[in-house]
Amino acid sequence: MIPAPSPSFRRIGPADPVSPVVVSVPHAGRDYPPAMQALLTVPVARLTALEDRHIDAVALGAHGQETMLVAMRPRGWIDLNRSPLRDRDPQVDGGAEPRIAGLSPSDKVRSGIGLIPRRGGGAENMWQRKLTGAEVAERIAEDHAPYHAAVTAALAAAQARFGVAILLDLHSMPPLVGLDPARIVLGDRYGRTAGGRLTDMVAAVVRDHGLPLAINHPYAGGHILSEHARPRANIHALQMEIDRSLYLDAALDRPGRGLNDTVALVRAVLDRMTDFAMDATRRIAAE
Repeated sequence: MIPAPSPSFRRIGPADPVSPVVVSVPHAGRDYPPAMQALLTVPVARLTALEDRHIDAVALGAHGQETMLVAMRPRGWIDLNRSPLRDRDPQVDGGAEPRIAGLSPSDKVRSGIGLIPRRGGGAENMWQRKLTGAEVAERIAEDHAPYHAAVTAALAAAQARFGVAILLDLHSMPPLVGLDPARIVLGDRYGRTAGGRLTDMVAAVVRDHGLPLAINHPYAGGHILSEHARPRANIHALQMEIDRSLYLDAALDRPGRGLNDTVALVRAVLDRMTDFAMDATRRIAAE
């Protein structure tokens, strides 16, 4: 008997929302399917750089009453933060040819980190052969689409109960370089996916924790924010990138001594988001 495939993501939290905040953790996956490993040109251990390494430990440590979605499949299998239309790479994806009329390759595709990443583990092409359109379509249908459907459902349920919903899309990043590099980067796609007051409130939390902060540079947010945010409909979305050296060991491989402090930071962000949403809920009720 062929064993059933493991779930591609976990949904954590009650069936009916008790918080207006939803947390997405799309790049935490470490469950590398055998079908993927058989096609790689590099050892799977070298693909950890594509992961938001152990960011799920931060997310789960900070979790309270929020609905949380945590990817189990790795980013190298399919990137949940990429568009299944715009971000298909013809160098690795047979279904990307011919190009859809009017859509040129995105910057992510040109960089080799599209829907199916091409670059990884030090290789310019981490795949032994081009994937067929059917293979990619299966990944979209079984992994990408269900994750986004779950995000949509969670936000809709939160908005239905509270009048307002907020998505925190949680990521981690390699340490940035510079004289005083940001340790946290918040992205709201230049104000398009979250109200300015919400972004300012979360930024204040980060500064209160004494961490250098940047907003929208170099990470402004990706497909998850653009797909799910509807600020005019009271659905806000904010991306948070955390420097991996804050919570991992010196090798950036395993949770380290800074994990608890990073968990506390994310918990404070979630609490501030909740305050923002509940204030908005009261204003809506008073109108």
